[in-house]
Amino acid sequence: MLRQQEIHDRADWNARLRNLSGAHVLQTWEWGEFKRVTTGWQPLRLALLQGKQTVAMVSIGMRRHGPLRVMYAPRGPILAWEDATLRAAVLEHLQGITRRHGALWLKIDPDLPLASGLPGAVEDRPHPPGQALVQELGARGWRLSADQVQFRNSIQIDLSASEDELLASFSPNTRRKIRLAERREVQVRVAGVDDLDMLYGLYRITGARDGFLIRPAAYYRQAWGDFLQAGLAQAMIAEYRGVPLAQVILFHFGERCFYFYGASTNEQRQRLPNHLLQWEAIRWARAQGYRLYDLWGAPDVFDESDPLWGVYGFKRGFRGRITRGVGAWDYAPSPLFYRLWNAAWPRLQRLRRLR
Repeated sequence: MLRQQEIHDRADWNARLRNLSGAHVLQTWEWGEFKRVTTGWQPLRLALLQGKQTVAMVSIGMRRHGPLRVMYAPRGPILAWEDATLRAAVLEHLQGITRRHGALWLKIDPDLPLASGLPGAVEDRPHPPGQALVQELGARGWRLSADQVQFRNSIQIDLSASEDELLASFSPNTRRKIRLAERREVQVRVAGVDDLDMLYGLYRITGARDGFLIRPAAYYRQAWGDFLQAGLAQAMIAEYRGVPLAQVILFHFGERCFYFYGASTNEQRQRLPNHLLQWEAIRWARAQGYRLYDLWGAPDVFDESDPLWGVYGFKRGFRGRITRGVGAWDYAPSPLFYRLWNAAWPRLQRLRRLR
């Protein structure tokens, strides 16, 4: 039987979270606050205990749409998924929380691989805890969500190797472009909160070029600035003779460093700043003692039909292991209301965009 404890202290929450296997930056105190301030998701931070020991944690955002309440635990819950007894107890507890709060649904998207490697390739390997979780979710009436908020798949680089070994593991084309960027006088520096306007300017250029929607500057100042000041993010800029060409913003927590944001100008692209910048980000993460560098996002379908195929080509040059996640799953106490929501929500979103 799990005992629930609601946590109201930032230091206590993050300290306990760091001690759990698979701790994720989207479950930190700071991420819950960021989503509360910018998008209205009210965080509910729960530690689940066996005796006096914290064995699982989950930060759940709650938001109302008129009379309806919905709940979402980004990259949560956090626990030892290979423990079948604990896994069942946590899922049962989450179902109870959903019912007690009168929520239409609770969405979870655990950071847990279902398999690794390119599908159908020699390196394709199932991940037993992920396989077991998916079977159990289905048996309990959870549904694979039509709204996969986070990237389901990613590429992770093991940072336990030396710098020389890491560089040698990259594709020949990626190594060549890193060396060319160095010869073409690209330099990389660490950035801080004083650079936020410049970082946002590069992000706007990238959004316009690549056709994705970006939010107002205040949103990114909140996301990037607060995490930089909390010591959970690091920005880096590639420059040519003092002129910014590209940026990355890394988020980091627990054992992992994540490549969350990247952007570049339309100028001086022949200097290949992005390859050198990514290499310096990997070097930085390794020097800070992180075990994994997560390139944050890979295709759902591994062919040219997938929107991420072009970005995947760039990331794949740094090799690393493809991880294919279990994805986002919804628990709905009322299947009928859940079906009605899924039918109506896309129309409501379109109306809101038109306004």
